Amino acid sequence: MSGVRLELRGRVAELRLDNPAKLNAFTIGMLGEFASHLETVERNPDIACLLVTSSPARAFCSGADINSWGDLGPAEFARHWVRGGHRIFDRLARLARPTIAVVHAHAFGGGLELAAACDLRVMAPKATLALPEAGIGIVPGWSGTQRLVRLLGEPVVKEMALFGRRISADRALALGFAAEIAEDPLAAAEAIAAKVCDLSPRAVEINKTMIHAACDEDRAAMIEALGSAAISASDDRAEGVAAFRDKRKPSFTGL
Repeated sequence: MSGVRLELRGRVAELRLDNPAKLNAFTIGMLGEFASHLETVERNPDIACLLVTSSPARAFCSGADINSWGDLGPAEFARHWVRGGHRIFDRLARLARPTIAVVHAHAFGGGLELAAACDLRVMAPKATLALPEAGIGIVPGWSGTQRLVRLLGEPVVKEMALFGRRISADRALALGFAAEIAEDPLAAAEAIAAKVCDLSPRAVEINKTMIHAACDEDRAAMIEALGSAAISASDDRAEGVAAFRDKRKPSFTGL
């Protein structure tokens, strides 16, 4: 039975797509499970890093299972399938923890968008990237024409989306999309994650927030999050809360 599995190994979590019969393609149920597991990871302060992996198959993720969306009407397709998946991938991209996509095989369509939503990507030598949606009469729906343009650049995304070309692991590395190519990408990703565990969790989280603000990954929310974090440590915030609870006028000091 297909699904999404979450496994904790010390301070590293692994979120694994498990639908090998369909080349690890997403179903409606898997999207829901993926979102639920992200919530679990976000709320667990002991997790330092998240690995996004998939079960052994010829693809890391072949995108979305056509049986899940093929019969949807235009409104359902746009509102629920596309926008729903987009929200989940955005949540992955904005997760407070560092994330690593372990691309052991081909990442097509939604699979490439999934990898793009992670902070870092480790690829196997023969893995390739593609946006094949035009071949079945649709377009990328989970940020393939948005986040990917920021990461790979307009010309490269046009190659894939308009001309159907695949990008090799070597080229992905040269473009900076892949951080590393490894015969055992999971082992390589685990070694990277182990180093994250030695760093200050709070410093890593704030670094990620500032970098995302710089590249317009939900900039407004990131700026407000940084501001809220700063004000929460102030004496004025403590005084304001205490005054509210005591039903008195606050005496702010500006500290």
